[in-house]
Amino acid sequence: MPPMTRNLTCLTLATLMVAGTLAPTQLFAKPAASASEKAAADSAGWMRPDPKMDRFIADLMAKMTLDEKVGQLSLLTSDWDSTGPTIRQGYQDDIRKGRIGSIFNAFTAKYTRELQRLAVEETRLKIPLLFGYDVVHGHRTIFPISLGESASWDMKAIEKAARISATEASAEGIHWTFAPMVDVARDPRWGRMSEGAGEDVYLGSKIAVARVRGFQGDDLKRVDTILATAKHFAAYGAAQAGRDYHTVDISERTLRDIYLPPFKAAADAGAATFMTSFNEYDGVPASGSHYLLTDVLREKWGFRGFVVTDYTSINEMVPHGYSTDLKQAGEQAINAGVDMDLQGAVFMDHLARSVAEGKVDVKRVEAVKSILEMKYRLGLFEDPYRYSDEAREKATVYRPDFLEAARDVARKSIVLLKNKAGALPLAASAKSIAVIGPLGNSKEDMIGSWSAAGDRKERPVTLLEGLQARAPRGTTVAYARGAGYQFADAGKSDGFAEAVALAQKSDVIIAAMGEHWNMTGEAASRTSLDLPGNQQALLEELKKTGKPIILVLMSGRPNSIEWADANVDAILEAWYPGTMGGHAIADVLYGDYNPSGKLPVTFPRNVGQVPIYYDMKNTGRPIKPEDPNAKYVSRYLDTPNTPLYPFGYGLSYTSFTYSPVTLDKAKIRPGEPLTASVTVTNSGARDGEEVVQLYVRDLVGSVTRPVKELKGFEKISLKKGEKRIVRFTLTDADLAFTRQDMSWGSEPGEFRLWVGPSSAEGSEAAFELTE
Repeated sequence: MPPMTRNLTCLTLATLMVAGTLAPTQLFAKPAASASEKAAADSAGWMRPDPKMDRFIADLMAKMTLDEKVGQLSLLTSDWDSTGPTIRQGYQDDIRKGRIGSIFNAFTAKYTRELQRLAVEETRLKIPLLFGYDVVHGHRTIFPISLGESASWDMKAIEKAARISATEASAEGIHWTFAPMVDVARDPRWGRMSEGAGEDVYLGSKIAVARVRGFQGDDLKRVDTILATAKHFAAYGAAQAGRDYHTVDISERTLRDIYLPPFKAAADAGAATFMTSFNEYDGVPASGSHYLLTDVLREKWGFRGFVVTDYTSINEMVPHGYSTDLKQAGEQAINAGVDMDLQGAVFMDHLARSVAEGKVDVKRVEAVKSILEMKYRLGLFEDPYRYSDEAREKATVYRPDFLEAARDVARKSIVLLKNKAGALPLAASAKSIAVIGPLGNSKEDMIGSWSAAGDRKERPVTLLEGLQARAPRGTTVAYARGAGYQFADAGKSDGFAEAVALAQKSDVIIAAMGEHWNMTGEAASRTSLDLPGNQQALLEELKKTGKPIILVLMSGRPNSIEWADANVDAILEAWYPGTMGGHAIADVLYGDYNPSGKLPVTFPRNVGQVPIYYDMKNTGRPIKPEDPNAKYVSRYLDTPNTPLYPFGYGLSYTSFTYSPVTLDKAKIRPGEPLTASVTVTNSGARDGEEVVQLYVRDLVGSVTRPVKELKGFEKISLKKGEKRIVRFTLTDADLAFTRQDMSWGSEPGEFRLWVGPSSAEGSEAAFELTE
């Protein structure tokens, strides 16, 4: 179509609220106390005015020395040895002297009570400690990794998982979690993709809200709530080459449109704290970025919590080449907007001197107010030991209903990627099952990375154990490891003979393959997405037996499994499914649960396609589907442009049919709603769940626009033969983006809309936004 001239349509705050959907965040509007702050206060609870608290903290701060204020800005770690938790003698002395205000990696009711006793009974001002920990996808009861939870597309389940995590953690003395990670991640080489919600802005924003609400509840005074931390601010997921801690170099438009919205959603949901990222943005390390921490977070968004650094990230500003020494790094960090120094001891060692020299305004040290406020909101001044109750701890951790919830979330997170000729569910005629592969009976791998205080040795249910517990009477389930998943296992075939022999005498093969749990998470980047070790070679040997092969993948990223897709009978992506993972996988394999997961991230055919994500730009020379081998278009010579599995993809044991999408009008004006409707029918033989997805394309803009963007979804349950009308409502607010002049808003013009089961399928309709 010919280019269109557009007038920029400014949006008011009122147009940003869309009933039943998460409207795009107005990222750079000046916050209005009567609107955005009130909305955040209503959502978070802790932001509501409290004059009594204000008086208490003002009186306390008037009594504090500079050194005591600096101490509240310092966060140091506890230690663990073979007999349990310990803390260094020097740290104990620092607590007594008021030089430490918070501790992380300390938990259990007994241990936190003892540390708290030092703070409130052996210090001058008796200010309680704040205890933090990485409660990312469970505390004792471990849920699927965050990327796996995201595959459920079930906000209630995700919020419930965070709620249970907070309940367990708070029962063991923890006040604060360093989660959720809301970094958009589009490069599966980056190991920390496993900790987030995947590649999409809209889905990631919805999940950020669910997790914040789950951790914090609606009242921080409740003893089963903990402070949430939105991390890592900002653009950490854009590390060059997928290498952790590497440089980030993106445009401000990309920052605003892709990487900031989930953080804004977390802030609007009331996240009490933000954590800085290790990377730089626009040449400035995030912990020294006044633009991110003050201009955006506080002045534009009105954030009222406190900002903590990531582990020693102030210290790392020196090797970044941004600071000459630690003293200067500390000055740059606190002047930029950092409130708390995690583990670096930079504030502890240098901040008082920097204030004395005039390098830091003493008013910045008054940041202690927001930290004291959180301690007050948690009720710690009223009862410092309220989270350290051994009776509650004993009654709370590993509760049966928590374990059942973990099982439920795990099966909702499993994605059926292939199911040739109904290979799944397992047939009753399968009387002998061979479980083969390094992940078939590995307890330590089931709970993945960042698994908090989860037990890796005894409690996790393996795939083998789950199948043995579920298999019908008379069915044998046997195991052979067969292959290794360490890099050093490549080229070996030591266990192949045993595995092949077992396969040959079995009716069906369950190949449990993927990555060792520590191959994803922090400091776990890879240059290959192939199955590590000699797993691929074993899979090819198993194919030669002629027996049906069900591949169960466990990993924290998309793997390149193009050979498997072409050669095995069925594939399940189970991620690292958590404490009850083996039972959950067995539920799906046997059809006790009909898989409903959808991919939150694109699966490439091979690592050469990376980064690949569904909402890319069209380019000036797009490939035409009818001419895939054309020259001088944007394509590869040796592989299709398309992914192996697209974002939003996932199969079911039943089938769903979509009617053509209908719109209630062909044109809308700013602020006017558009309703898109589609009838979804369960046309298969089983009851099932479907995630109905809405995508939009802006055909022409003042800057180029993505080929599709997710703008809504609804997870529905349909009995076989049942049909339902699903409706989505859009306004111009949902079409907003960072325009050419860097303002935020929509533009009039033509749009395309799709409703379907994934980003690659759907019924299409057209509409126009007028001026």
